[in-house]
Amino acid sequence: MKLIVQIPCYNEELTLPATFNDIPKSIPGVDQVEIMIIDDGSTDKTIEVAQELGVDHIVINKNNKGLARTFRAGINECLKLGADIIVNTDGDNQYAGWDIPKLIQPIIDGKADVVVGDRNTAKVAHFSPVKKFLQRLGSYVVKTLSGVQVPDAVSGFRAYSQDAALQLNIVSPFSYTIEALIQAGKKHMAVASVPVETNEKTRESRLFSSIPKFIERQLTTIIRMYAMYQPLRVFFFIGLFLSLIGIIPILRFLFFYFTDGGAGHIQSLILGGTFTILGFISFLIAMLADLMNFNRQLIEQTLEKVRRIELEKYENNKDDA
Repeated sequence: MKLIVQIPCYNEELTLPATFNDIPKSIPGVDQVEIMIIDDGSTDKTIEVAQELGVDHIVINKNNKGLARTFRAGINECLKLGADIIVNTDGDNQYAGWDIPKLIQPIIDGKADVVVGDRNTAKVAHFSPVKKFLQRLGSYVVKTLSGVQVPDAVSGFRAYSQDAALQLNIVSPFSYTIEALIQAGKKHMAVASVPVETNEKTRESRLFSSIPKFIERQLTTIIRMYAMYQPLRVFFFIGLFLSLIGIIPILRFLFFYFTDGGAGHIQSLILGGTFTILGFISFLIAMLADLMNFNRQLIEQTLEKVRRIELEKYENNKDDA
């Protein structure tokens, strides 16, 4: 069994050594432990430091592409390298690398496809009360929308089985954490959570510049992902809402029409008709979006088959060598 620990990095020359040294180089139940960094266009000596440390694999983005795209590139490379389990951790040494054996154990035992490290954010000293509240709220929203019971939805310390990684398709340009969980829930993967430790804060987050910006981006991701996987429900309720708004002024017009001839109330009819038409258009969009949803599923199945073929080709080439 082969485990690859991937570390997305952007200017992490100072923290990468500690992150690397915390990762166990041998784990019971795992035959190979390899470490890979994905350099996201760093302008410091991250690559040189990685080479000096003896990192097994280095993937380089020519420019800064963002965390989500960097994570996706790492997953694809890990699959090409024949990883049976993929662990993702951060280059700022936020997560305790010695918890990796605990993190991957549910996958080794065959009890989970995805395992998320629970930082128990309520007890993390350097998290502000606002950030702790947002963590709880975000995890609750993700749990409600995806059906995945994870107490720390935005934790980046995760383990994926090979099968889960083959099914994962990250499309968000910002962050993969919430999107990956929603996908896991909608694809009926077995998701588990284990408590993990965190290290002292080494620097400010580079993922977002302010809490309002973080909320905006995460909310956008949640809405986009839910609409992608439940388009019929989303547009049906939008259409229903618009139609109900339209019915109210129409009923008002009809009331006055039968009581005093409706004189002077034509505006209610126009307003109600407009909202009713918008509702009907939303119903049509719901049907079209649902058909597109089935087409997306076919594309994802095709992509998964292509990945499996590539993985099989790698295994055959390794055997021939």
